[in-house]
Amino acid sequence: MGLTPVEIRHVNLGGRSFLGYRKGAVDTLLEEIVQSFEETWRERGELQDTLEQMENDIARYRDLETLLRKTLVSAERSALELKDQARREAEIVMTEAHAEARLIKQQALTEREHLRGEASRIRSLLRSALAVVDDRREEKRVEAA
Repeated sequence: MGLTPVEIRHVNLGGRSFLGYRKGAVDTLLEEIVQSFEETWRERGELQDTLEQMENDIARYRDLETLLRKTLVSAERSALELKDQARREAEIVMTEAHAEARLIKQQALTEREHLRGEASRIRSLLRSALAVVDDRREEKRVEAA
């Protein structure tokens, strides 16, 4: 158990002897003071070690915080870059899809016009063939009559 400075100041050494204070009381007090001082010195050393460890921990945590901040900023930047790249790629895909759709539509219109022309030509041939058949029937009927 340590002695406080106030306790040391108020120690009663049991009166005076012929040559001064009593040696036993003074030696006992000095031993208690030495023990108290050693205990205080040890606690001070432990507290200094603890403080040093805490300062090292704080420095490590600050470094970690800096690293985390940089990592977060880098991740945010990467996310934005990926988002922009995805948007650009989506625009390119959409542009290509629209161009391909226009091409397919144009090809379909061309094919439709081609088929209409073919259908018209076939109708015309069929009409001509029917007209020839009708003419021959008429000729045969006239000959038969």
